[in-house]
Amino acid sequence: MSLQFSDKKLQEVKALIAKYPEGKQKSALIPLLHIAQEEFGGWLDVPAMDYVAGLLQILPIEVYEVASFYTMFNLKPVGKYVLEVCRTGPCMLNGSDGIIDHIKQKLGIKEGETTPDGLFTLKPAECLGACGYAPMMQLGKFYKEHLTKEKVDKLLDELRAQASN
Repeated sequence: MSLQFSDKKLQEVKALIAKYPEGKQKSALIPLLHIAQEEFGGWLDVPAMDYVAGLLQILPIEVYEVASFYTMFNLKPVGKYVLEVCRTGPCMLNGSDGIIDHIKQKLGIKEGETTPDGLFTLKPAECLGACGYAPMMQLGKFYKEHLTKEKVDKLLDELRAQASN
């Protein structure tokens, strides 16, 4: 069976592509990659990227270049919750290295790994643009700010409880 968006998503994709002039459909690439990642299990494998390239009538390499450049796209399976901890200067000066080490110890994983239960992936990130709230992490669409080990423990407990409901 070949990869394909649901009918509802395909309508959304067609409407999105139609917003751009003929020959400029590549402009819809990033939103389409978001849709593909959401629709196909939280990550983009080669068949998913090839499918997007076909929809946009562009070369697959054009999709691979964009998907591999931006950290918001996952090129391998990730957990239900991706913990992207900023490790740039201001966050590091405010303890992000300690937060990353704490998460690694608490979850028993290394950077870039996913817990065996598939719940958590630890993904260190470069600047997330919230230096005044350091140390911080991005969790999906949300920022978690002024992190401490205690705040991280509480967050992990809340996410585990949420996942079991």
